[in-house]
Amino acid sequence: MKATTHETSSEDSAAKLAQKTIVVIGNGMVGQRFCEKLVEFDKAKKFRIVTFCEEPRAAYDRVGLTSFFAHRDAEKLMIARMEWYREHGVEIHLGDRACSLDREQKIVRSQKGVEVKYDIAIMATGSYPFVPPVPGFNKQGVFVYRTIEDLNHIIEYSKKSKRCAVIGGGLLGLEAAKAAFDLGLETHVIEFAGRLMPRQIDDSGSRTLIKKIESLGVKVHLNKSTKEVHGNGVVETMEFNDGETLDVQMIIVSAGIRPRDDLAKESDIHVGPRGGITVNDQLRTSDPDIYAIGECALHRGMIYGLVAPGYEMAEIVAANLTGDERHFTGTDLSTKLKLMGCDVASFGDYEAPAERAVPLTFDDTFGGVYKKLLFSLDGTKLLGGILVGDASEYGTFSILAKGTQPLPCKPHELLVGKTGGAALGGVDAMPDEAQICSCNNVSKGAICHAIREGNLDSVGAVKSCTRAGTGCGGCMPLVTDLFNAELKKAGKVVVNHLCEHFSLSRTELFAVVKIKELKSFDAVIQHCGKGNGCEICKPAVTSILASLWNENIMAGDHATLQDTNDRFLANMQRGGLYSVVPRVPGGEITPDKMIAIAEVAKDYKLYTKITGGQRIDLFGAQVQDLPDIWERLGAAGLESGHAYGKSLRTVKSCVGTTWCRFGVQDSVGFAIRVENRYKGVRAPHKVKMAVSGCVRECAEAQGKDVGLVATEKGYNLYVCGNGGAKPRHADLLVGDIDEDTAIKYIDRFFMYYIMTADRLTRTSVWCEKLEGGIDHIRDVVVNDKLGIAAELEAMMQRLVDTYECEWAAVVKDPEKRKRFTQFVNTNETESCIEIVPERGQQRPDFWPNEFVSLEQFRAMSPAETQPVEDAGTFLAPPSEWHSVGKVWDFPKDGGATIKYGAVQIAVFNFASRGEWYATQNMCPHKKAFVLGRGILGDAAGTPKVACPLHKKTFSLETGKSLQGEEYHLHTFPVRIDGDDVLLELPPTELLDQELATEIGCRLATSCQTSCQPASSLPRELLEV
Repeated sequence: MKATTHETSSEDSAAKLAQKTIVVIGNGMVGQRFCEKLVEFDKAKKFRIVTFCEEPRAAYDRVGLTSFFAHRDAEKLMIARMEWYREHGVEIHLGDRACSLDREQKIVRSQKGVEVKYDIAIMATGSYPFVPPVPGFNKQGVFVYRTIEDLNHIIEYSKKSKRCAVIGGGLLGLEAAKAAFDLGLETHVIEFAGRLMPRQIDDSGSRTLIKKIESLGVKVHLNKSTKEVHGNGVVETMEFNDGETLDVQMIIVSAGIRPRDDLAKESDIHVGPRGGITVNDQLRTSDPDIYAIGECALHRGMIYGLVAPGYEMAEIVAANLTGDERHFTGTDLSTKLKLMGCDVASFGDYEAPAERAVPLTFDDTFGGVYKKLLFSLDGTKLLGGILVGDASEYGTFSILAKGTQPLPCKPHELLVGKTGGAALGGVDAMPDEAQICSCNNVSKGAICHAIREGNLDSVGAVKSCTRAGTGCGGCMPLVTDLFNAELKKAGKVVVNHLCEHFSLSRTELFAVVKIKELKSFDAVIQHCGKGNGCEICKPAVTSILASLWNENIMAGDHATLQDTNDRFLANMQRGGLYSVVPRVPGGEITPDKMIAIAEVAKDYKLYTKITGGQRIDLFGAQVQDLPDIWERLGAAGLESGHAYGKSLRTVKSCVGTTWCRFGVQDSVGFAIRVENRYKGVRAPHKVKMAVSGCVRECAEAQGKDVGLVATEKGYNLYVCGNGGAKPRHADLLVGDIDEDTAIKYIDRFFMYYIMTADRLTRTSVWCEKLEGGIDHIRDVVVNDKLGIAAELEAMMQRLVDTYECEWAAVVKDPEKRKRFTQFVNTNETESCIEIVPERGQQRPDFWPNEFVSLEQFRAMSPAETQPVEDAGTFLAPPSEWHSVGKVWDFPKDGGATIKYGAVQIAVFNFASRGEWYATQNMCPHKKAFVLGRGILGDAAGTPKVACPLHKKTFSLETGKSLQGEEYHLHTFPVRIDGDDVLLELPPTELLDQELATEIGCRLATSCQTSCQPASSLPRELLEV
């Protein structure tokens, strides 16, 4: 490879000068989506992007704004990190509003005096909350619900308030009401119309929704118009036009939005008579060099107040600017969401008039479910509908409403005769134009074409190629069904084998291990597998072994089978650092234990954070410090929190009768009992539980795998819920049971899940995939339909009786402690990533792009290296064999790290193959020094190592990426001489120039270009 010349630099400079500048005014969700799409589509790098963001932080998820009240962490709402902007050359001005648009000179000016000359301007200014002109709305205690700053003000003011009124019963109003309710306020929803969500649902749907909301304790007032707000400088009383009053201390106004078109007006850009920047089908304004997208745009007389249409607009403009002509002709306003625990959805033309639509309704007042479907007059076409209480068929119904083909069934069968999927006839019956992924506008035809033409062999490949399923994830069941259907059409067998080494599913493998009483990976693979295993089957098998026999996962040969986090009993973070999470049962902790945690954090300079699971995370521990840290925590009475394991994580609780005036049961005490019973139990995936002391549900138990909500008679037991990327409300398994009965049912439920779920499957997905779903689970757990209840209870009791804190076992065992040394051939230690200050603490510096250029390697090297063009005359110094340790220093079928000069080298004892390998310890993907902690295995007979960070796999023989990526490891010859392990290595001064830890550490945080690394060392010195 030739070094970069000055001519190349000149060409790069010329290319940058030739770029057109696009200024994006507004960095909300839609503005950010435009930036992302333009970066994606602009392959030729013709555009420079500059964006102005009025708020103090970059784009965040306003749709998920309510979740902020649970975690209070703005970072969790961020759409893109700041490094994304640096990485893609996007210039962002935070906390700086674009306040002037000079169309003649084509200059955007900001509040802080920044001037940017543009070729194209994109107005993505969004909207602002509409506040009705009600006397008294200027008093202290009146808030809008729009930004994170608004939410922080609401949180702070709620501390001195008891009652809150939310004005507006639409989408945002009900989200605001949920927030107020979660803050412990007596909450009232005030709606001017005669029903809630008047733009999305009808009167019957509203009644069902109101019943659900009021069952939580929130009061709903319909047909109410506020006349005045009274109080001495602060909110005290609301007076309505009908003469009634309501005493409150807070008011949250969520009465709709208005487009932010003031900048357009000031710039003489045409706006609509009722507001909104007028655009054509290309989203151009009256100035052809200025576009408007999102909630500020008025298209054909319509303002779209949803994010999906804004995303579509952003993509269309980005496509048009890069030569792919598209038009915006309006969009579907279908919506599906969960409001205060109740599913609400509308799709298609759900307000079709009687002269062209016939409605069919299903109204289950006992179950709280309402469905209304609108059909064409001849009953051959579904036009639209409303779903309240159960929106599980939303995806199917939406596809039917969008399609052009006649219904494949009778109208009533969609409601009562068949399930939605059966009515549709399966994915094969869908038309090619059926939209599967609404987030990214991906059709069935596009997915099928990609599978066939790209010869895609996994669902993950389908996601990468088409982007289907990369948004909300709600379409993944359909994407998976399409993938399986295409495989069948191609004559390929659809299997759910664990991996290439086991032709069994996890469920089948669990049964074999249980019946045959197999207790090691070697025994399992000899009995029913082949090859040497891999990063998929090894953790799956060891999880099964732990769920059945509960041997310590660090005992014997179990350790090297463990997945990334279990291998060292801690969650691996960026740069190969670890987190430490002590167990805090039920969220209850004494001051002495808090002091012990704080002292450890200070002594080891660990970043501390309160988690959503009511415990304390300590981040940034070095692997060699973990045993000492846990020795101190153990001495203070703290146990492992198993944050690293696919096991029970936490049992969250509210304070219940211990302190709360509303509590009806001792939720803290019961949560502690539950957590101490199930701690350490290994499962197919992580399990979270919660106990709430009353129906106000402060512990959010109905969003957990197992949730208990107190009643006057005992507890309601909910199962199969979860939050995360695809939230699911838990199902009620049984109601009004006492604590002992609840424990019995949880034992059965937990063990049945462990026995029958696929690997890495949460209880929510498991329930949805089980034939019969929650009804089947209820039959097994409560009614003992299969006659296995006693066995399930006995299996769980065995796990409870044999529990041992894994860290306590390590701390007292010198042999286990040795596994946590950084280098096996020296007591030296070194940091492997740059640490930077952050809000009074410290964190690892951000990762750069994936590739690093040769020039960057050299610029950071401690010594000069020879130019590549002179490599032909380079005389390689002789390599020598160096002893780096004893055979027993390197775990069987695992790796350990040695230090040679300033270089870290991973040495692997592939005992099951009788082979040894050595590579650089730095993974080239994220420049982290972690390969020695990876999982060994084979791919079609090729020995490989999987990086513990992101499971990038490399051939141990050649160093090449096994995933077809342009990464490469340096490999070194290994020889065993008696008990000694020897490596053939070049002189340290030469190897240091290329692979020194200091260079990799700086590269891991400093580089901003996108080039592939190369080596100036002779190949024969670095590769076998």
